[in-house]
Amino acid sequence: TTIIWEASTGQCTQQFAFHKAPALDVDWQTNSSFASCSTDQCIHVCKLGVDKPIKTFTGHTNEVNAIKWDPQGALLASCSDDMSLKIWNMKQDTCVHDLQAHSKEIYTIKWSPTGPGTNNPNMNLILASASFDSTVRLWEVERGACLYTLTKHSEPVYSVAFSPDGKYLASGSFDKCVHIWSTQTGNLIHSYKGTGGIFEVCWNSRGDKVGASASDGSVFVLDLRKAAQDQWISFCGVRD
Repeated sequence: TTIIWEASTGQCTQQFAFHKAPALDVDWQTNSSFASCSTDQCIHVCKLGVDKPIKTFTGHTNEVNAIKWDPQGALLASCSDDMSLKIWNMKQDTCVHDLQAHSKEIYTIKWSPTGPGTNNPNMNLILASASFDSTVRLWEVERGACLYTLTKHSEPVYSVAFSPDGKYLASGSFDKCVHIWSTQTGNLIHSYKGTGGIFEVCWNSRGDKVGASASDGSVFVLDLRKAAQDQWISFCGVRD
């Protein structure tokens, strides 16, 4: 079940009980429409106030771990334990790319903040996929071609995040490392090792700091302006 909550009051405003198994991810397309995915292998596109899905995408053969809308809300990417990454076109109601290159489950995906409708309109739109095969792949969306395979991690990769200008990608893995990559060359720019497996990475709005959370309850913040020092500038312990 997917539940919509009123943020100001904490009240439930609508429930969407369309999936036949646990929902794993949701992503808003607009202020009134969103997509959800599930272990039932289905993806539903829903609209507030409507009591049935406005679209349903099927094609994965195992649970769908994550879904993400592109910056314009026209394409929906999904990744699955079936080791495939699919891109769905809302206008065509079809899967336009079925990308099968990873050798294990794909845990998460992220679109670059580039292309039409973004702050970086002169750069091509890129999709990143992170897998339990310890690699990250960067995809050129129009052709459905793999641009780069990023191979420096040694354990499952749980999180990827693009810098606000789209020029860099941060990746976090259970190998305790955060890597910073150039999206233009695929080269590893910086690498930092924490004290636990990395579950999440994110950038600040200026694109000069990367935060990461780890399996040992720690949270790190790296100032890339001081990257030559090869150290995290902030640390705090988080329990549970």
